[in-house]
Amino acid sequence: MSSGSTTFEHPAGFVAFVGAGPGDEGLLTLRGADLLSRADAVVLDQEAYGPLLRHCREGVEVVDAAEEGAPAKAVAAAKAGRGVVRLCAGDPMFFSSITDEVAACAAAEVDFEIVPGVPPATAVLAYAGIPAAVSVPEFRVVDATMVGDWAVHAAGAGTLVIYNGISEAVAIGKALIAAGRPDSTPVAISSAGTTTEQYTVVTSLGRIGPDLKHAGMTEPALIVVGEAVGMRDRLSWFETKPLFGWRVLVPRTKEQSAGLVEQLRSYGAVPEEVPTISVEPPRTPQQMDRAIKGLVTGRYEWVAFTSANAVKAVREKFEEYGLDARAFAGLKVAAVGEATARALVEFGVKPDLTPTGEQSSEGLVDEWPPYDSMLDPINRVLLPRADIATETLVAGLTELGWECDDVTAYRTVRAAPPPAPIREAIKGGGFDAVLFTSSSTVRNLVGIAGKPHNVTVIAAIGPQTAKTAEEFGLRVDVMADTASASALASGLAEYGAKLRQAALAAGEVPRRPSQTRRGARRRPK
Repeated sequence: MSSGSTTFEHPAGFVAFVGAGPGDEGLLTLRGADLLSRADAVVLDQEAYGPLLRHCREGVEVVDAAEEGAPAKAVAAAKAGRGVVRLCAGDPMFFSSITDEVAACAAAEVDFEIVPGVPPATAVLAYAGIPAAVSVPEFRVVDATMVGDWAVHAAGAGTLVIYNGISEAVAIGKALIAAGRPDSTPVAISSAGTTTEQYTVVTSLGRIGPDLKHAGMTEPALIVVGEAVGMRDRLSWFETKPLFGWRVLVPRTKEQSAGLVEQLRSYGAVPEEVPTISVEPPRTPQQMDRAIKGLVTGRYEWVAFTSANAVKAVREKFEEYGLDARAFAGLKVAAVGEATARALVEFGVKPDLTPTGEQSSEGLVDEWPPYDSMLDPINRVLLPRADIATETLVAGLTELGWECDDVTAYRTVRAAPPPAPIREAIKGGGFDAVLFTSSSTVRNLVGIAGKPHNVTVIAAIGPQTAKTAEEFGLRVDVMADTASASALASGLAEYGAKLRQAALAAGEVPRRPSQTRRGARRRPK
C-alpha cells in the first residue's frame, strides 16, 4: 500500500482516494490534480465534481459514484493494472462514507493512497469570514447525525461547527440553550459553501427558527455556533464580491472568452458561455493569398488589425506559407485596441499605433496620420477584416489620403440556437447581466435566443455596440472605458459594487438583478 508521500510512484494498478475539497474547484490539492492527470479511470459524483475532470487526460474512463457497483468497478480496474482516482467530498478521512471502499481495496490487496482534501469545517468558515480558531479556547466539529446528547457540546466558549444538521437546526438550537448556552449566542448557517451559490444566514440560538423559516437552505450546509461569528461583519470577503452569484451571459466564441470568464469568476460571478458566432475561413482564399503576397513584396505601407481574429487569420496564412513575424519588417502595424495588440505581440509583432483614446475604428482614424507623399513612399493600407466589418475605417483612411485593400480574412457565421433552458433564462430574466463585445454579438444573440429581459444588466464594449443594442430596444447600463473585454468585465464589477453599496446604505439586503423580476424568490433579511 502507498505511504501517502507525494513523491511515491505507484506501480500499475492502484486506487487513489482524493479529497475534492468543499466545493470550490480551485481548492483541489496539487497532489489530487497530479493524480487526476495520470488516471486511467475516475469515479466521482459528476454533478458535484464534474468540472474537476478538466485535469484529466483525453479518453479517461468516467464512472459515476452513484452507479450501482461503482466501488467494485474501481477495484476491478485497479486489479487489471489501471490507475483509478476516486474523488471524495471534502477530506476522505473527515466525516466521510468511503471507509468501506478503502477497506475493500485492502481486502483485495489493491495498492491505494488517501489524499487529504480541504475540509468544509475550515474552508466554509474562511469563505464566510468566520475565523475558525482565532482567540477562542476551543474548536469542535461534530456530525449531527451522530450526536445523542447536545449537552456534551454546550459547555465552553469556543466555536462549535455542526455537519448535517440543517434539517434539525431549530431542535439543535433549543437543545444547546437547554444545556446552558445563552440564547443570544451568535450562529451562522452557511449552505453551498465556497461556491458562488454560497448563502449565509447570521442569527442567534434563540432565533434560528424564524430566521431560517424562508431561507430555503438545504445540505450541504454548516452550522457555526460561537462568538467568532460576530467577526463576520469585518472579515467577510467572498459573499461581498461585486458580482457575487451573478449569472452572467458571455456571448462569444470559446476561444475568445477564456480570459474573460476567469476575470468574471474573480468578481464572484457565474459566467455562462453561449457562442453566438463561429469564425470560419473566407469562402475563397485567393484574396487573402494575394494580400499576403503583397505584404511580403512591399505593396503596403501599413497593415491595420481590427480584431484578434484578424491577427489569427493572418498568422495562420503565414504558417501556411512558411512565414513568420519577420515578414512585417519595414511595415507599420496598427491595432484597434489592447486585445488586438496583445495578439500581435504574441505573434512577435509590436504595433506602431494603438489608439490612446477610444479603442474603436473611429478612435484609430482619429490618431492615424494623413498620407504625406514626402514621408510615405507607399500610400496603400492592408485591412484584413471580417466579412461583416463596417466601412468606418475605410472611409476615414480614404479621407486621409490612403488607399485601402479591404480584404476578408475570416467570416463570422451565426451559431446554432442555445438549448431551450438558456433561451428561457435569457428572455425570462434568469441572467443578471449580458456582456456584448461587438455589434454582431448583439444581433446574433437576439436572432438565435431572443431579447434579454428588461431586468438584465446590459454591458457594451463601446459606443457602436451600445448603439446596436439600443436599436434592438435594449437599455445599456454599462459601457467599457476602453474597448477591451477586460475593461468591460471591470466596468460590470464596478456597476455591481455600486448596486450593493446603494442597497446597504438603504438598509436593504443586496439583491441580484434577476431577483428583482416579478415572481423571483427573495432572500430574507
